[in-house]
Amino acid sequence: MIADKDLLSMQYARILAENAREAQKKLAAFSQERLDEIVEHVAGEMEEHARALAVMSFEETDYGRREDKLAEILFVCRRVRQALRGMRCVGPLKYDASGNILEVGVPRGVIAALCPSTSPVSTTIYKALLAIKSGNAIIFTLHPRAERCMGRTLDLIISASVACGLPEGCISYLSTTTKSGTVELMRHPAVSLVLITGVAGMLDAAEAAGKPLICGGTGNGPAFIERSADVRQAVRDIVFSKTFDCGIAPSAEQCVVVDARIAEETRRAFEAEGAWFMGEKETRALAEVLFHHDGRRRRDLLGIDAPTLARRAGFEAPAGTKLLIAERKYVSDTDVYNRELLAPVLPWYVEDDWMHACEKCIELLLFDRAGHTLVIHSRDAEVIRQFALKKPVARLLVNTPAALGGMGATTELFPAMTLGSGLAGHGMTSDNVSPMNLVYIRRVGYGVRSADEALCALYDRNREGREEAPGVQAEPEDRLETLRRLLREAVRALSDAEQK
Repeated sequence: MIADKDLLSMQYARILAENAREAQKKLAAFSQERLDEIVEHVAGEMEEHARALAVMSFEETDYGRREDKLAEILFVCRRVRQALRGMRCVGPLKYDASGNILEVGVPRGVIAALCPSTSPVSTTIYKALLAIKSGNAIIFTLHPRAERCMGRTLDLIISASVACGLPEGCISYLSTTTKSGTVELMRHPAVSLVLITGVAGMLDAAEAAGKPLICGGTGNGPAFIERSADVRQAVRDIVFSKTFDCGIAPSAEQCVVVDARIAEETRRAFEAEGAWFMGEKETRALAEVLFHHDGRRRRDLLGIDAPTLARRAGFEAPAGTKLLIAERKYVSDTDVYNRELLAPVLPWYVEDDWMHACEKCIELLLFDRAGHTLVIHSRDAEVIRQFALKKPVARLLVNTPAALGGMGATTELFPAMTLGSGLAGHGMTSDNVSPMNLVYIRRVGYGVRSADEALCALYDRNREGREEAPGVQAEPEDRLETLRRLLREAVRALSDAEQK
């Protein structure tokens, strides 16, 4: 008998969602301290398996570099774990001076999670830790290109968390993954939130599910080198960042804009760091192979090193080349170099001054409406201030490698593997996603004035130069009718004011 894979996936999604809903009811009773114990245990266990999972991820996906996959996993198991310590997400969050509760963190419930094939292991661990920390159940769908490494990662997480007391069903995954099954999961009534990282093809379906959506990905993020910058350090940062994991980190630079006054100095610095400025022939040859004729990305050219990329485009890069640079002048819909390039390739623009560079950066950011990340290398505080105030971008990084700065490794941003961007019309936050994005806050309001005081303040006749509002000194049995009359008069006055 041949089973229909789509139907199996859809049925399994329903079962997982219903089980997760019941498991989350138990999890909701856990204190923050108990949840923290599970987070610490799971993170520690996953750190023990970091190297093996990094190798498995690289070998299955063929994206990036083994050592950088390991760095990402250790970043989650160490840096993210450290940031979660002491953070309160559920239960009482804020008290007043008298000890009354003012805010309570409440888990959203069941989360449907999609992870990218570019960083499947680190993102999976990260999302699992955030879900546990915030008291939510979470169901993963396995990326078709990373099924084995994601499945192995989740098996280890589930084993470690259940051994530490997490209710069974709080963490699970759709092992038979199809688009139909994923859509069924996101639409299921038990699911309260959809959390997508780097799976752009599922965004429309996620939005159609009608659930709160948090999405993270990459974008056409420029790096601007301004004339006051430490040029050598800026170039070292950019080359390191754009070659880290072969250019597929979510906040890595996608193009570079250079102040004309320092263009030649910057060019020499790039060449000294292993960048090769392609000629027109090589630039065209590479452009022709990066995408299919229908505009789809060539997956076999994603996340590979510069020499290999050059050979697949039909030319040889000089020995020691780390980065390919394509010189451009204009932003155009027909220029593939204006698209997001998840590879060690940088389009290069030269502008007369920081104001023209500012306009170029805005043009690049608005090209795909992602508005993800912008980097500026400068020692001029006023220029940095203007960029911070005017750029349509979710995060501005200053004098740091974007790949690590965006994820919070070299900056004070929250350490995260899901970097939101609210400018593309997708998702409910532009934050570096933390557990606080996975809860809602219940506010508690204590009465501080009586109803008659509140209504009399609303309709204050003294402001109009008239007598005190009637009823302030009224007998108790007359107050109710007086308050009703005052309220009617206040509503009528407001209505008349609006009509005028």
